[in-house]
Amino acid sequence: MNYYAVETINDQLTLIRSLSGELLYLAEGTKRAVLIDTCVGVGHLKTFVDGLTDKPLSVLLTHGHVDHAPGAPEFAAVYLNERDIPIYRRSCSLTARKGYLEANLGSRFAELTEEDFVPETPDYPFLPLHDGDSFDLGGLHIDAYALPGHTPGSMVFLLRELRTLITGDSCNNATYLFLEESSPLTEYRDNLKRVQERLAGQYDRIYMSHVVMEAGTDMIDNVLEAIDEALQGEADDLPYAFRGYQACIAKKCNKRFERDDGKSGNIVYSKEKLS
Repeated sequence: MNYYAVETINDQLTLIRSLSGELLYLAEGTKRAVLIDTCVGVGHLKTFVDGLTDKPLSVLLTHGHVDHAPGAPEFAAVYLNERDIPIYRRSCSLTARKGYLEANLGSRFAELTEEDFVPETPDYPFLPLHDGDSFDLGGLHIDAYALPGHTPGSMVFLLRELRTLITGDSCNNATYLFLEESSPLTEYRDNLKRVQERLAGQYDRIYMSHVVMEAGTDMIDNVLEAIDEALQGEADDLPYAFRGYQACIAKKCNKRFERDDGKSGNIVYSKEKLS
């Protein structure tokens, strides 16, 4: 099974698209390379990445969930915000990963073998990732910003010279804020506003981590607007069920979470977690 495919974005940035819909990014400077996220821990990602670059490689994780972090043990230097380590430890289990993949791959799940999976490694020795950390790749810097909300340790990354922001699941077309580990809506709103102010004027593109790669540069404004409508009881509130959770989608959208009004950015939230 060819689990990963490549799309060139520019000379320094490559999109890696997984069969289950995750979007990973390989950034390369003149001296080093960085992989952003490691998917579900399936499909021999390291071998695939080794075929794309021969530069010394580090890995930055946007957060610890099952679809972003369990591939970490294939790599030697992986950075994760320590607040998400408990989430990673739950997510790296084979049971969690197989359940996720079966739901997302359908009949193609049967094509996977045990050899395709990274072994469970709950005590993987992550390197610490903090707000304000910067990684110099040689002509390209990646700056880390903490954006708690989706998870306590969620991060976004600014590719400074490319004027590109990679948001992971911290802010996207379906920002999940209803999970047990998610912040209340008002707390997330305040965190998002602070990051927006710090990033003002520094990016011309936003890339996400699921299905649709690029968002409009007004995505953060649109998400803040959706939050305000939700808090005021004025959101569209499409019912949404996910693994036993019952939530609301703030703005009307299709099954790919593309909004009916054509704007980027949305939230999926619980009315039990407003503040």
